[in-house]
Amino acid sequence: MRLAGRTELLRYKILHRTYYNFSAAVRLGTHALRLRPREGHELRIESSTLQITPPAALRWHRDAEDNSVAIATFDSPANQLLIESEVVIQQYNRAPLDFLVADYATDYPFAYKPEDRVLLSPYMNAAEYVAGDLLKGWVANLWPSGEQIQTYTLLQRICVHIRQTLLYQLREEPGVQSAPETLSRGTGSCRDFAYLFMEAARHLGLAARFVSGYFHDPAPMVVAGATHAWAEVFMPGAGWKGFDPTIGEIVGTRHIAVAVARVPESVPPVAGSFVGPPGANLSVGVWVSELY
Repeated sequence: MRLAGRTELLRYKILHRTYYNFSAAVRLGTHALRLRPREGHELRIESSTLQITPPAALRWHRDAEDNSVAIATFDSPANQLLIESEVVIQQYNRAPLDFLVADYATDYPFAYKPEDRVLLSPYMNAAEYVAGDLLKGWVANLWPSGEQIQTYTLLQRICVHIRQTLLYQLREEPGVQSAPETLSRGTGSCRDFAYLFMEAARHLGLAARFVSGYFHDPAPMVVAGATHAWAEVFMPGAGWKGFDPTIGEIVGTRHIAVAVARVPESVPPVAGSFVGPPGANLSVGVWVSELY
């Protein structure tokens, strides 16, 4: 697939605020923060600030997936914790369909080359991966065995089908639904839809991974005001290409990736602990605005 497109940049400001209010003074444990977008030839960070109250010592590193992680440590007890990240990014991904798939992988089915399969194998099998009858039947309806189809067309068919047949539902509770659970319920959040898409791709023998990030919607729509999630599939010749089943589109200009992982549970935006009386109120706000 190759389409011509403009290369001028877009600029976005992302404000991500996380606020904890504890029932009494607590001792804050170490917190891992995945809030900084992934930089590359399609995205550059123009400016970035991270403010934390109470003050924290920060140590930055990259994890095994090459995600940027800030480790925050605290010295004093606190009744509240405020983490506020403000980032301005330059987005160059104006033509998401401007890519070429290697000849041997243009049509499905195909097999990854042995040297690629060594690196991709962790993304081809989920931690609990056993394709049940429900998922197998669902995928079979979308790709009858033996049908020859363009790889991109098949992936986009799955992406659009999730968007058209399942009901989006904002879920505040932690965790991700299994693929059979999402199919049986007929509803899910963006992370549930992303995981269903991943499991379908893996059932087809493709390497897929989970992506956590931000989405700009000027409307706004259901995915505004919170972090967003989608999936990526490795397509030889094109690399990791993103698909967003929540909106039924290939990932493009409005998507800003922060972290990728083999399993969704590995990349929460904020993860930490505290020692003290139980009970804490959490408030999260995300604002993504285009800068002209």
